[in-house]
Amino acid sequence: MEKTQIATVARPKAVQLSDVRVFVVNKENFAEFEAEFIEQYGELAFVALSMRDYENLAMNIADIKRYVNQQGEIIIYYENAVSPDINTPIQSE
Repeated sequence: MEKTQIATVARPKAVQLSDVRVFVVNKENFAEFEAEFIEQYGELAFVALSMRDYENLAMNIADIKRYVNQQGEIIIYYENAVSPDINTPIQSE
């Protein structure tokens, strides 16, 4: 049986994530937080999440990571299936 030769394309550039800071603020530490935040960043604005929504966000990110990893494994499977040298399988990064 003849193996089909299909050209593979370059992998996409790796993801470069920026740092994100999360501040936990409650009524006991609000005044101190507000003063320090304004001193450091100049302006105070809020994006609020309930604890349940924060948990959902974390679970969503974990699910996205799982999906991307599985897609990577599928790509490796197909790259190996069409690679000309069957004795040198492509490894995940």
